[in-house]
Amino acid sequence: MKGTSSEMPKYKCHKEVWALKIKSIVRDGEGENRETDGSAMITPEEEGYAPFKVDFEYMHKHKPQVGGYYVVYKDGYKSFSPAEAFEAGYEKI
Repeated sequence: MKGTSSEMPKYKCHKEVWALKIKSIVRDGEGENRETDGSAMITPEEEGYAPFKVDFEYMHKHKPQVGGYYVVYKDGYKSFSPAEAFEAGYEKI
């Protein structure tokens, strides 16, 4: 169908996820003169949550950024979402 232009189907998100806003990311070995395993420590903005480690695979695949969200889905899958996209699609319950 050459030359047709129609809008793609539209979807609305209704998933429930767990998420923490990222305050800081410190990569393993940052500022040190040593080998790194590619992992990092993420510090959440929310009070009462301790910094936690993410592995090389997470860092390499998702490339998290400060201000975005560390997201965990019901099946345990861990992801990253930029703040604008996350805040437009989710509200705290």
